[in-house]
Amino acid sequence: MFDTVLIANRGEIALRIIRTLRRLGIRSVAVYSDADAGARHTREADVALRLGGGYLDIGQILAAAAETGAQAVHPGYGFLAENAAFARRCAEAGLVFVGPPPEAIEAMGDKIRAKATVSAAGVPVVPGGAVPADDLAAAAERVGFPALIKPSAGGGGKGMVLVHSAAELPDALESARRTAAAAFGDATLLIERFVENPRHIEIQVMADTHGNVIHLGERECSLQRRHQKIIEEAPSPLLDAATRASMGAAAVEAARSVGYVGAGTVEFIVQGTTADYYFMEMNTRLQVEHPVTELVTGLDLVELQLRVAAGEPLPLAQDEVRLNGHAVEARVYAEDPSRGFLPTGGRVLALREPEGVRVDSSLMVGGVVGSDYDPMLSKVIAWGPDRAGALRRLDGALAATTVLGVPTNIAFLRALINHPEVAAGDLDTGLVERHLDELVPGEGVPADVLTAAALVLHQEHVPSVPADPWDVPDGWRLGEAAWTTWRLESRDGVAEIRVRGLPETGAEVRSLDGDPDPSRATLSRDGGDLLVTHGGTARRYALARDGGTIWLGRDGDTWALTRRHLGDPADRAGVGGSADGVVRSPMPGTVLVVKTSVGEQVAEGQPLLIVEAMKMEHTVTAPIAGVVAELPARAGQAVGMDAVLAVVRHEEAS
Repeated sequence: MFDTVLIANRGEIALRIIRTLRRLGIRSVAVYSDADAGARHTREADVALRLGGGYLDIGQILAAAAETGAQAVHPGYGFLAENAAFARRCAEAGLVFVGPPPEAIEAMGDKIRAKATVSAAGVPVVPGGAVPADDLAAAAERVGFPALIKPSAGGGGKGMVLVHSAAELPDALESARRTAAAAFGDATLLIERFVENPRHIEIQVMADTHGNVIHLGERECSLQRRHQKIIEEAPSPLLDAATRASMGAAAVEAARSVGYVGAGTVEFIVQGTTADYYFMEMNTRLQVEHPVTELVTGLDLVELQLRVAAGEPLPLAQDEVRLNGHAVEARVYAEDPSRGFLPTGGRVLALREPEGVRVDSSLMVGGVVGSDYDPMLSKVIAWGPDRAGALRRLDGALAATTVLGVPTNIAFLRALINHPEVAAGDLDTGLVERHLDELVPGEGVPADVLTAAALVLHQEHVPSVPADPWDVPDGWRLGEAAWTTWRLESRDGVAEIRVRGLPETGAEVRSLDGDPDPSRATLSRDGGDLLVTHGGTARRYALARDGGTIWLGRDGDTWALTRRHLGDPADRAGVGGSADGVVRSPMPGTVLVVKTSVGEQVAEGQPLLIVEAMKMEHTVTAPIAGVVAELPARAGQAVGMDAVLAVVRHEEAS
């Protein structure tokens, strides 16, 4: 076994690897970019070295390994995990690459070549096969619609575009090629027939250098958004023992066909509720969702990777693999489901992660979530003796998770795992899109949250000794107690709450936007939490402050409310644009493409710019028809959320 291992990655996977290295008594070396200086993985590793060129600078990573005496490099997933050139450079430097041989990476990294290889080994492939997209229109005619355009060198759903007709091909091709080049350094595309209502089921394989290849069961990964997984579970609620054995055997043959070594995942598309399955791709690395396999098998996959890389044989045979109970994983992202899952960001002001379940996380109070990397923050993984029990535990764990300062998808995840079709195991990759209106919380801040924020402000700003009513500039009339009006702005608009009395002993509150009748409310503090009783119901909230903004969290959901002074304009623009023609960035990121110019006449809904963050593109369109009067955004420019990108005015072009 190794004495020192360098981890060529960041975030929660770096911390996950550190945990196993620590248990095995192996010294861990972390590396970090300037954007990650002080990040949690740099604090928990035994040694941390700065990479001036970032995580893809192979030369600096190899230099860091030499400087620290590392014998092996673990790439985690993403970044360099599927880079054959990096694996070769490690070998040339005398380092063990904790992953498959470069030849296996190359064979499976090219999806066109991979499908041909496994098909020759008897593994079923998607009907219609994969066609190189040199002539996309001709390829689409052969494959038929709907068709899926994919980067040949890609993974993780990045760059995939579903096309329903030939008219959609030009824009789809442009976007897919741009994303493929940026994410994978290779703009080669393929097109294949899209399987309707598919399930995404993958098999975990493990192979050693002694010719042993086994599988560790399957993972159901059908719950996705933007072609990326958000909920994964093991085992699949669809498969019976016979289908599991058949798919497992096919995955083992796929791995053998390329001389595979280490941990890998063979991904299959399953047609509806049938037992028909087709090879989609092989990910030649550890997967984000590997914890659910660990929980049902009792195996540490990172430890197995390290032992195989050190030349040891696998410690168990196929007939010794046992699946016990059920495990479900939810990915917590810095994203806004109500804005099409666009990335968010910010500084973590308060953090509470659940106990009694597994949490793989890179979060810490004070940490900054920017637009440099993937928006995944953590993974919450629950085990139960059966599927229903695992889902209940996961729901409770998500409800107990609080991240204040960074908008997340936690409330959406809870809604998703409680959806009747999910509870019944009736899954497919289109479920989220079909039921999005049900799964995304409605607009508006709940009345109890507005009341809690108003009580906090009232407690902080109204003195405990009653003021002279003539000095209270709001709403007082002779013969009654004075009301104080608190105007609270959220991304959904502005609300006004009136309060009179002292929150600790019992105050009266009323909303100027709702029921005008006063109701009774009290507020007390329990450590960092608020306890608020309103309308006969007592609720607990997490609280954090960021300047004039109050962050409140309850049951996994969060709200940011900013105090406005009376008389301030409440005209914040909506997503992407506003009725007055101001076009704002829907997320923090970088302007990739500017498709318009000042003075151009544009139609409502016409694409104006493309903003990219965390390898995700979003097209910003004109909110109204008119003329582009202002265009402060430039290609390559970094922009914050709600930054003004353009202004469109109602006027004819001169």
